[in-house]
Amino acid sequence: MYGKLALCFIGLSSGGVIAAGIFAFLAIIGVFPRLIGVTHTRCHVILYETLLILGGTAGNLMDLFHLPLAGAGTAFLALWGLALGVFVGCLVMSLAETLKALPVLGRRLGLAVGIQYLILSIAAGKFVGAMVYFSRGFGGN
Repeated sequence: MYGKLALCFIGLSSGGVIAAGIFAFLAIIGVFPRLIGVTHTRCHVILYETLLILGGTAGNLMDLFHLPLAGAGTAFLALWGLALGVFVGCLVMSLAETLKALPVLGRRLGLAVGIQYLILSIAAGKFVGAMVYFSRGFGGN
């Protein structure tokens, strides 16, 4: 009995620490401050914080209880995918900007101009790969 309670406590504590670490990582690399600065919505910081907490909690609950999204409808799933794509894009660009990896890559490849086309081609390749993956049913249960 006590063993199961200890395992439950350790599991929940570990999950909380990992979630806190991920959110701290996102904050440190500047995803959220950059988005707030670009959109000029500094007056809505409390709303950003609330939505981040709700989004993280909802994602954890969906993962923990295996809530399916299959019955949600195509329009909802398309909107969900678009939102996740925008988030991942912002995360990647923020990380690349933080690490200053793109200028180094541009110098090593000898690109004087056109780094934006390199980024666009990487994103397009990722998009096409994801479309092929899911259109062929590889992502299904």
